[in-house]
Amino acid sequence: MILPKFVHTRLIHPLRQFIHDSRAIGITLLVCTAVSLIAANWGDWGEAYRSMWNISFDGTNTHHAHLGYLSLPNSPLLIINDALMAAFFFLAGMEIKRELVCGELASIKKSALPVFGAIGGMLAPALLFGLFNKGTPYMEGWAVPTATDIAFTLGIASLLGKRVPVALKIFLTALAIIDDLGAIVVIALFYGGEIAIGYLIGAASIITLLWFLNKRKVSFGIIHWILGILLWYMMFNSGIHATVAGVIFAFMVPVKNLEAYELKFHTPVYFIIMPIFALANTAIGFPSDSLSALNSSLSWGIIIGLCIGKPVGITAACYFLVSRKLAELPSGTNWMKMIGGGLLAGIGFTMSIFISTLAFSNPAEQDIAKISVLLASLIAMFAGYVWLRNCK
Repeated sequence: MILPKFVHTRLIHPLRQFIHDSRAIGITLLVCTAVSLIAANWGDWGEAYRSMWNISFDGTNTHHAHLGYLSLPNSPLLIINDALMAAFFFLAGMEIKRELVCGELASIKKSALPVFGAIGGMLAPALLFGLFNKGTPYMEGWAVPTATDIAFTLGIASLLGKRVPVALKIFLTALAIIDDLGAIVVIALFYGGEIAIGYLIGAASIITLLWFLNKRKVSFGIIHWILGILLWYMMFNSGIHATVAGVIFAFMVPVKNLEAYELKFHTPVYFIIMPIFALANTAIGFPSDSLSALNSSLSWGIIIGLCIGKPVGITAACYFLVSRKLAELPSGTNWMKMIGGGLLAGIGFTMSIFISTLAFSNPAEQDIAKISVLLASLIAMFAGYVWLRNCK
């Protein structure tokens, strides 16, 4: 169908420009979060809005709905977090594989600084969280402040233009990708359920079959996608979090197909799935005593972990390598700018909120953790922006 010229010039072209702007993802997620928080606290409508995400399909409060012979996610929120987010992890997995094969992580020399920076940026927040929450029931949330949101971090960096060197943006991208890999490993090891050996064997069999198809150079197509869906189903019922299937499947994509699939998945993941994720997971009702609820070891552990632990851990790990001449700072970057990059890495958002839903079964604790992540991410955005705008 041929559309009128003004539709292209006034609607379609600006929309395409917006989607391909590196700041667009962050803006979209911020808008969705604001809309969700307002809706969740809008009088009587707020309770209905919050409840609709948790409607049980089979009338029980279990994680799995048994529909005939199938065992599937039991609410809209679980479909989003267990199924749709598998597509996000598929995209993240492809980005990780591409960087490992031919990008900034392809050699030890290239990868040393972002790898050590990411490790420091995960350990320091976890340790700070542990200091605040040792001996409390909140220790399950130790991984919440360890994550970096790549979309927001690079979006804020883009707003600063030439004040952030290109090499520093590349460093932050590589660091955030390694951070994602670390979060995936943490989710797989610490935030699954009871292991079901039969389903785990089924998942392993499918992975083996996918590997065999690649070994025989069978073109990546419908057979692989069917096996990918079966892999997700096996993983969902195995006790390991279902989104890990997305990463494993991504690593089965041949290198020659990576760029094409990344391009295909970028827009639907970041402009459909992630906004839905933000709407569903920030449907938080603010308690009447919000300030006292946030004045808890859980909140302080998350806020201090993201806002202080991240920049301290990243900068300290990088300084250790550079001072021993095992790595070099990104070109055009000094230690002041590295600290600014570390501050931006304290923007947790997507992955931190996601881990909050896995770490806590109590909805009230989930909400406090999510609010703390949002507050910490806003502080990190502001602090990182002001720091990098004013440092030389």
